[in-house]
Amino acid sequence: MNIKVFDDLDKLYKEAAETFAELSEKAIQKKGQFSVALSGGSSPKAIFKLLATNEYATRIDWSKIYFFWVDERWVPLHDDKSNAKMTFETLLDKVPVHKEQIFPMYKDNVLPEDFAKEYESQIRNVLGDDGIFDFILLGMGDDGHTASLFPGEEILNEKDKWVDAYYLKPQEMFRITLTAPIINKAENILAVAFGESKKHALNEVLNGAYNPKLYPMQLIEKKENFRFFTDHKAMGN
Repeated sequence: MNIKVFDDLDKLYKEAAETFAELSEKAIQKKGQFSVALSGGSSPKAIFKLLATNEYATRIDWSKIYFFWVDERWVPLHDDKSNAKMTFETLLDKVPVHKEQIFPMYKDNVLPEDFAKEYESQIRNVLGDDGIFDFILLGMGDDGHTASLFPGEEILNEKDKWVDAYYLKPQEMFRITLTAPIINKAENILAVAFGESKKHALNEVLNGAYNPKLYPMQLIEKKENFRFFTDHKAMGN
């Protein structure tokens, strides 16, 4: 696992954008496409805004990128809580992506559990039965959750499904999410978490006993392809 600690968040965002650009170039050169699953939240938002600037918008071959999401609140795409809405506003509406290569994690008039099965089919159509994303961008909550893999939830035990949906009682809403098995398949994973509020969970995830029911980020395997970008505040130094 490659942990990089930044003293400046602008540098973190810049390196994350650079990572996206470099990986896209390598994947497209190798196999003609780049498949990604993106997270929501403030950290990705800053990265997406940077990717939409001229420096990256003209460098990246957006026509060959397939966009999926890591997780989503089960709300319409026009809702301010929607991760997809944020991504469209900050990135996808600003670069020449083919709309048929964008797969939001929501559909009107469908039960979330049924759409989870449909979303897995969409992933298989693009990635094949191996289900290997070229790049997955993750965040981490103050409680150690990642994607919609929250502490104590049954979804943490999922071994077979790639996508699942469930009702998260503390938030009083449905969530839909990629599961740990498909996240761990990815060619490259970048997790971004910073700030003093992440300090306790990050220390447990990196140094504590293995307890993914309490700190679900531990479900993500600490392999060579897993980069973790953080800052000194989150690392406690």
